Amino acid sequence: MAGQSASGETGWRIIVVDDEEALRETVSDYLSGQGFRVRSAASGRALDALLAAEPADLLLLDVHMPGEDGISLARRIRVAAATPIIMLTAADDIVDRVAGLEVGADDYVLKPFDLRELKARIRAVMRRYTAPRPTAPPYTAPPNTAPLPTQPPTANRAMPTPAEMVPCGVVFLDMEAHCLVKRDGTREMLTAMEFDLLRVFLQNPNRVLTRNRLLDLAHDRDNEPFDRSIDVRVTRLRKKIEADPAKPQAIKTVRGVGYLFVPGTRGP
Repeated sequence: MAGQSASGETGWRIIVVDDEEALRETVSDYLSGQGFRVRSAASGRALDALLAAEPADLLLLDVHMPGEDGISLARRIRVAAATPIIMLTAADDIVDRVAGLEVGADDYVLKPFDLRELKARIRAVMRRYTAPRPTAPPYTAPPNTAPLPTQPPTANRAMPTPAEMVPCGVVFLDMEAHCLVKRDGTREMLTAMEFDLLRVFLQNPNRVLTRNRLLDLAHDRDNEPFDRSIDVRVTRLRKKIEADPAKPQAIKTVRGVGYLFVPGTRGP
């Protein structure tokens, strides 16, 4: 992340991506006045050029743009990096909100929006990404469990020790690196929102948690949360930790109530 002042946010590098010039200028001027380092782009191609020149700490992506839209951009970016993403979407389009969350966006802001609300959303998302990482609980391998992978991981980091990892479905969570580790040693990064939700499940094993309770524990939001946001994020996590996401064994649905996390579940 970029350097920060005592206020904790000055220097954050933000890119505003929207095909409406007036909106880009308004948002850019306001955020620049609040101490952020802001650049803007009118298209996916222009965004690529900006990112090639200098990374960003957060992206504001408009959903509806000619050519490559914000959903496609978010999907492509999320494959390569865990950069925080806030989607800008029409207030009456629930499909856009669901789609944005499904491809890995961290939050969304409904148009037209108050610039002060946008700043609050940016602060909330960045707090999740810059918060101190919790210490992992000691890991004890359950009986008849295959040993941790010994092949070298793909990232330039030594293989974490058992004490740094906890089992989550058919993978392990590296609490220090905020990523999932597969049996062959390869890693898959988690967004801050995904990590926060998985951490809450790990802290509450074999306990039914309602959607509202999960929102309270896993998210730092000042506004009313989107009703389906937890469901969408659970679906994303299942795709990453379950042997068969269609038949989840780690994150179980308790119909009409919420979800229950079963620790140490293993696939075949």
